[in-house]
Amino acid sequence: MQKWEYATAPLLIHNTKMILDTWGEDGWELVTVLPGNNAEQLVAYFKRPREGN
Repeated sequence: MQKWEYATAPLLIHNTKMILDTWGEDGWELVTVLPGNNAEQLVAYFKRPREGN
């Protein structure tokens, strides 16, 4: 059975593409983006296969 690890990261509106590209290069898949504590803050949720399954 596939096992996953998860991470969250704040997204800066003016730098979203670079942040997502960086996480993608590290093998993370974007699951969703949800609002943060205020209207200007977003939180990205990522997953990737856990190594050593």
